Amino acid sequence: MHKYVTEFIGTFFLVLTIGLTATAGLPLAPLAIGAVLMVMVYMGGHISGAHYNPAVSVAVLMRGKMASREFVPYILSQLVGACSAALIVLIVTGETFAPAPAESAGIIAPLLVEILYTFALALVILNVATAPATEGNSFYGLAIGFTIVGAAFAGGPISGGAFNPAVGVGPTVVHAVMGDGSWQHLWLYLVGPVIGGALSAGIYSLQHQNSDDNADDPA
Repeated sequence: MHKYVTEFIGTFFLVLTIGLTATAGLPLAPLAIGAVLMVMVYMGGHISGAHYNPAVSVAVLMRGKMASREFVPYILSQLVGACSAALIVLIVTGETFAPAPAESAGIIAPLLVEILYTFALALVILNVATAPATEGNSFYGLAIGFTIVGAAFAGGPISGGAFNPAVGVGPTVVHAVMGDGSWQHLWLYLVGPVIGGALSAGIYSLQHQNSDDNADDPA
């Protein structure tokens, strides 16, 4: 249960920060979002692994560093955390929010951005937080947080910058139910990040194919 509570808390504060900065229209929102993700990773990394992202959970499961019985509870904890945060944003600001791609971006460009930057995020996580060669390092939270800073600045204006199915689902559900928003773009934040997470596990295996790094499976 302690792992699931940690996943809820980390995802909650990530989405809360996204929502509060989005509704305020802050130009440096990616820095705040990356900073909160960084500190939440340091808070929960030693407890749950600090996924806070279903796509990361997919990558870690495929990597063999997550028990299969924990996968669904992790996802549910993340989704509930995201929905709860979106509701708090509504209570605090009176506004709902949800990621959405640029109107001029079409379909392919946002999908590619979500795939590629989620791939980058998950690959960084696998290498700095699960690889034996980096075990015990003190920089893993910084690396993960700044991956999101870069992704949000570069890819956010194109795809909406979710890189995380929970960030897509939670705000979209609240926006659609409470704020007359649309479900139109939800698929983008499910399909793109999951593909990116899965690809990262495959590339990680290629990076470490000459080691016994992939032999240990907790399932």
